Amino acid sequence: MSEQTQKTLYDKLVDWFDVKFGFSKAPLKPIPDFTMNPIYWLGLLLAVTFGLQATTGIFMLLYYVPTPTQAYSSTQSIITSVPLGSLVETMHLYTAYAMIILTFLHLTRNFFGSAHKGNRDLMWLVGIALAVVVVSFGVTGYLLPWTVISKSASDVAIGFLNFFPVGLANLGKFVAVGSGSDASELTTFLHIHTVFLPLAIIALLGLKIYMYEVHGPIYVPAYGKPGKGIYHNWFPKIFLYFVMLSSAYIAILLAAASLFPLALPPAYSAASAGGYVVQPDWYLLWVYQLLKIQIFEGPAAGYVIAALIAFGLLLFLMPFYDRSKRRNLSQRPVYISTGSVLILELITLTVWGYLTPGRIIPDWQAILVLGGVAIATVSAVHIVYQLNEQKGAPVLPPQSSAIQPATNPPAMISPSAVEKSVRTSQTKTQLVKLGGESLLNRFTAIFVVFLAIASVSLASAVDLLPRVLAEAQFFGFAVTTFAVSATFMCLMLRKFVLAYEGAAAKR
Repeated sequence: MSEQTQKTLYDKLVDWFDVKFGFSKAPLKPIPDFTMNPIYWLGLLLAVTFGLQATTGIFMLLYYVPTPTQAYSSTQSIITSVPLGSLVETMHLYTAYAMIILTFLHLTRNFFGSAHKGNRDLMWLVGIALAVVVVSFGVTGYLLPWTVISKSASDVAIGFLNFFPVGLANLGKFVAVGSGSDASELTTFLHIHTVFLPLAIIALLGLKIYMYEVHGPIYVPAYGKPGKGIYHNWFPKIFLYFVMLSSAYIAILLAAASLFPLALPPAYSAASAGGYVVQPDWYLLWVYQLLKIQIFEGPAAGYVIAALIAFGLLLFLMPFYDRSKRRNLSQRPVYISTGSVLILELITLTVWGYLTPGRIIPDWQAILVLGGVAIATVSAVHIVYQLNEQKGAPVLPPQSSAIQPATNPPAMISPSAVEKSVRTSQTKTQLVKLGGESLLNRFTAIFVVFLAIASVSLASAVDLLPRVLAEAQFFGFAVTTFAVSATFMCLMLRKFVLAYEGAAAKR
């Protein structure tokens, strides 16, 4: 039987694509097997998302009219009158959100995985620049429908420029709004959104992919096992994996856009703007919530802006001061604690800002919430590191079995003695097992009590957030109860793990 007749239909299809497109001739390096994990593909998924953004955006530009009088009506017309217009408009919005989420996940993965070390320092800088461009996409595109919420929020964002030095602030306003009229602001944002930012992201994505191809993927200890050291050619296995992953990702976005279509807020007018609480979109809510803290009201908001710029510079320059070769999470407690605190504070500020629109936050409340999150996060990381150290500590054998005379020959053991030894070993195993089950039962009973108290306290605290000023004492009691219960739960988990490992060592 010839080789051609032995090939399956799948093999023939792969060969046909290879002959027609020459995929196997592409200058792409083989990929190690540990990258067959979606966590390593966030960058390329970001590129796919940008492709969807460009496709849906070009479709919308065919019908969009960038004037203050027609921007809203033309956007509404796309949704209601153009075939598949609602799906395209919603898809464009969701892919914009997906780009921001993927960028955040990509940055988080690289931070905790120490992907900036070695020859990848410039890749890190390109990644930070890419994150700035992605957020700028969201800010500039948010204004274009000209709704009462988007226009008011954009004006608030432009107002942040007043906290910069006068010369820099005037330059920023000129770049953002041109002459200062509504028409100039809308046109400028449209040009930035559809011309300058796409060129920037294409250049940065191309540079990032090129650098990735030169340096190759790097194993990140925090995300799975290193694999078997097998390398796969880009075609067909890696190519098909990417196609399947991208198809599943696009299918999820399409399903979300179909099930939850976009509903535009009312159109912007000076009269309607007064009836709405102005808040930025969700990805900038955490900044807005910081500026709502009482101490940062008025001119003091400049300190927040300065602190955010300083933090951005520290993140950008991280490859140049984090020079150690340690990449494992267990060897980087300071960086892991810092990163965990920043992520949880960002999530807390975002949710908090959503629940308290337009409300000034008292200083004591900000200290209580943000300080509590920081202390709880650092404590949790510390407990995890202690458990990891206890788990990794070597278990020394008993001294009687460790010191044996090497010169004495082994004695003859009778069958009855062997049988007795086996029965004794089985009895000890059963006792250890029963003891472990008893320990687990007692632990579960007590742990469930603290879990119930913590759950009720947390639910009560969340329920009191909208009226926290009127019922501050009850809110404080609920938060304190939750903190105490969570602390006891962490301590119990630690003691249980140590006891379980001790029992396992005796088996």
